[in-house]
Amino acid sequence: MTDTTKHLFCFGLGYSALVFARRLLAKGWRVSGTVRPGADKDRGKMDALRAEGIMVWPFDRDAVLPNADEALLGVTHILTSVPPDAEGDAVFDHHVTDILACKSLKWFGYLSTTGVYGNRDGGLVHEEDVLHPSSTRSQRRAKAELQWQQLFHEENLPLQIFRLAGIYGPGRSPIDSIRRGRVKQRINKPGHIFSRIHVEDIANVLEASLERPDPGRIYNVCDNAPEEPWRVTTRACELIGIAPPPLVSFEAADMTPMARSFWLDNKRVDNSRMLHELGVVLQYPDYETGLQSLL
Repeated sequence: MTDTTKHLFCFGLGYSALVFARRLLAKGWRVSGTVRPGADKDRGKMDALRAEGIMVWPFDRDAVLPNADEALLGVTHILTSVPPDAEGDAVFDHHVTDILACKSLKWFGYLSTTGVYGNRDGGLVHEEDVLHPSSTRSQRRAKAELQWQQLFHEENLPLQIFRLAGIYGPGRSPIDSIRRGRVKQRINKPGHIFSRIHVEDIANVLEASLERPDPGRIYNVCDNAPEEPWRVTTRACELIGIAPPPLVSFEAADMTPMARSFWLDNKRVDNSRMLHELGVVLQYPDYETGLQSLL
């Protein structure tokens, strides 16, 4: 039975947001949101989601919500995962007035990235640390965070920010990449670690925030076991019985500029606020349990 008093609207029904949206849909929430218009695969996605019972609207920077007041009517919770582009945050630029006019709104979640901290040479980062984003992508995220935070202070937007580590899960994991033949090398950069988070645990954190809303709060969202990427690849290969690809030095690795940019930052991410304040018990607290679940 649908609970018409709870209505989640997602700006961007992407990989993480859709797991969360489907979970609430199964619990009787009304769920709606946006996908990018234009491409055949996007039109097919819109039709498939509508068949599931999710009301879908086309949206991107060049195609704003045609009837935003109708789309947001009665919405109680908003999640935005649309990444900012070179011009800024398209959701903020086009629909901030519509969001502030949504009188039924109780919770607003913004999915950001731990990339906003920048490089700390393996040091630990906390939510209150000053941001030093290294890449253009992370600089845009930091700017978008600040815009939404200003609305929390000036307009009482019920904002919570979630800084996500590297996301993996079904269809989007080291095991999937290996099986598809996309992993040609393991990159060895001693002491360089990455934090991760299973997509189901992202949904767990977001659900916990619904139960314990704290407007203005920021949460790091990652598991308990940051690790060097080559070790994760090695373990994934072991689990599926495939010989691991060659181990090469970072300097000698064959990577695109985009792929190499992900190695700008080396840090450990503190997730204690997420665990203690939201009472989250991670379903996949480390990459070992996460990889096992994907078999």
